[in-house]
This record gives sequence, C-alpha cells and structure tokens, in this order.
Amino acid sequence: MKRIIPYAHELLQEVVQDGDVAIDATCGNGHDTLLLSRLVGINGEVHSFDIQEQAITNTSQLLKENHVTNVQLHLDGHENVDKYLHDKAVRAAIFNLGYLPGEDHSIITKPETTIEAIQKIQDRLVTGGRIVLVIYHGHEGGREEKESVVSYCEALDQKHFEVTRYEFINQINRPPFVVAIEKRK
Repeated sequence: MKRIIPYAHELLQEVVQDGDVAIDATCGNGHDTLLLSRLVGINGEVHSFDIQEQAITNTSQLLKENHVTNVQLHLDGHENVDKYLHDKAVRAAIFNLGYLPGEDHSIITKPETTIEAIQKIQDRLVTGGRIVLVIYHGHEGGREEKESVVSYCEALDQKHFEVTRYEFINQINRPPFVVAIEKRK
C-alpha cells in the first residue's frame, strides 16, 4: 500500500500535464510545489501559498536549488487564491492541512479559510481536474478542521464531483489521510 504523501502525489501525477496551472495551497517546505513545478513543465505555472514567511523562505530556497522558474510564491492565505488566478483554469491543487513541520504549532490551517479556498479553486477546476487534501488532524484544532472539511466534501454534488478518501485505519496518533475531489463536469 502507498503511504499518504506518495498517494497524494500519484493523484496529482495522474492528471497534471505540461502547460497546466496548479496550486500548492500550503507550500510549507516546498516539496509539493517542486513536484507541481515539474509536472506543469516550463509552459505551465504553479501558484504556491502560505501565511508564514518561513514557509515561503523554505520553498524559495528549494526552488532555487532546483533551478525552478515557473512558480509564483504568495505570502498570503489560500483563501485569497482568486486574487492571483484571475480567469485562469486550474488542473490541480494540493493542501497539507495542519501546521508547518518544525515551526510554531499554534499557527494552523483553519476550517473556514480552507473551505473558502476549496470553493474558489473548484470553481476554476477543469473537467478531470483534482483537489487533493492531505488532512493532518492530530493537533489542537485539527479535529474541527477535519470534520468541517470532510462534511463539506461529502455534500458536494455527485453529478459534478467525485470524492474519495484514502486512509490507514489501524495506526495510532490520528494519522493523516487523503481526500481527493475530481471535477466531473
């Protein structure tokens, strides 16, 4: 069985192509941004968001080390994604919900801004495009966000979206899981 992050990456690799627009809604240390950059190629673009300057710095350094030029970093909340996309269609987005590893654990993603970002991205999602949510919920505030995001996703109209959940059910310490949304039409 695939671990959570490799599975999330596989979901992106299945749909993102050269020339696409993709979003890393929580850039953290930049690993998802780097993956998306490689997937969209030199003709595509990635918009990468985080509210923490340290996350932008970490991501910027990783991108520089890998000679990446097709990423726009935004020191802003993912709920403001529409300010940067304008009328662009989006092929894929990834969220890693929770906190920035190795940094202040009191700075976490919030259910209301996460759901707002999902809504804005799904409005721009192309048919066959995906939003991948890696939900870390073992921290204070994590349970509330998990429940809100899962409830939101469960309520999406199946005529327009397919939603799946991938998780390990016998691990301790509330392990992360993946929820993926794919636009049907």
